[in-house]
Amino acid sequence: MPGINYEDFLDLDYEPRDSELVCTFAVEVASDMDMADAAGRVASESSNGTWAELQVEGSITDLSATACAIDGNRVTVAYPDALFEEGNMAQVLSCIAGNILGMKAVERIRLLDCEWPEPLATSFPGPQFGTGVREEIFDAGDRPITATVPKPKIGLSTGQHAQIGYEAWTGGLDLLKDDENLTDQAFNPFADRLTESLAQRDRAEDETGETKSYLVNVTADTRRMLERVDMVAEHGGEYVMVDVVTCGWSAVQRVRERCAEHGLAIHAHRAMHAAFDRVPDHGVSMRVIAQVTRLCGADQLHTGTADLGKLENEDSAGINEWLYSDLHGLNDVLPVASGGLHPGLVPELIDRLGSNLCVQAGGGVHGHPDGTHAGAKALRAAVDAAAAGEDIGAKAEAVPELATAIEKWGTETPR
Repeated sequence: MPGINYEDFLDLDYEPRDSELVCTFAVEVASDMDMADAAGRVASESSNGTWAELQVEGSITDLSATACAIDGNRVTVAYPDALFEEGNMAQVLSCIAGNILGMKAVERIRLLDCEWPEPLATSFPGPQFGTGVREEIFDAGDRPITATVPKPKIGLSTGQHAQIGYEAWTGGLDLLKDDENLTDQAFNPFADRLTESLAQRDRAEDETGETKSYLVNVTADTRRMLERVDMVAEHGGEYVMVDVVTCGWSAVQRVRERCAEHGLAIHAHRAMHAAFDRVPDHGVSMRVIAQVTRLCGADQLHTGTADLGKLENEDSAGINEWLYSDLHGLNDVLPVASGGLHPGLVPELIDRLGSNLCVQAGGGVHGHPDGTHAGAKALRAAVDAAAAGEDIGAKAEAVPELATAIEKWGTETPR
């Protein structure tokens, strides 16, 4: 049969089937293209088309994607379910965010959003706990759970790291968290850090009567990650942390599988996401990265601070809303607000994002004039007050550590 032409991939009257993955792209066409030409090429290149005419026995058009809507610079493409291998996120992304990002037919192209059909979505496990970690692990009630990263994030000895954890936990915080580039370096080896930090966690739990936990970074090659997951379980941890973008989605899927065997939750750090989503008219949106993270099974994910912190953010509130939403019965995800937060920003943060959240502060805890323990007390007091609808100024009158934090940082956003 003759080869399929690009116009064969464009049908603006087409109604996507419930079983199809529907993707929305923002497209800036090349100078010699119009939007219809570019839309057909996007659908072709991301499914089963090619630039040359072919002679193929039989019909393969049932495997073709269809560009089914054009609205300004927005192009909607529907992908038949048969294009995808079940439970293979690497393969899915190779279709919908693969070669098309480098096509000469477009100057810029950004994958903005996906509507995940039930057959494809439920071929992935989704989160094991999701927002349920707030109750199942911490019994946090109506307040956000809280976390901190020891600072400096690289260079502390194992003993220093564990001691900072103890001070943060006894100050009222729920979680100690490794940062993205701390794994198994000579100055702070993974095995030593795990055991010493969990020992301090147990001590803090005994003293406070509250559940505490540790987000230890297991990121490495897949084999070593699985070994580290096993080690965390053996030592009584509740969580592992994974740099989900840098280690790759296939590795995340294997970690999710192993964590299910041990009943461990997964905290997803999004380091490197900005390589895909910071340029506003090209790449892959943070919204889609969040969707992929949920499908692959992370329970918590950094989604930004609704522009209150030090990092660029893409629609934290909208992404969080999607993470809470129904997805064919898969569990939801607990958003993590982090990056330049301090106690003075907490009321506005919770006003914008709600209480079904993890609030994480690093410098906003350890930079407190009276040290980590006082910084932790200040953050916890701010979170408790905001979640209860109390005025943070009134709370500060009863919690001097919070008053000191507000005096130091006010309500200013750092850079």
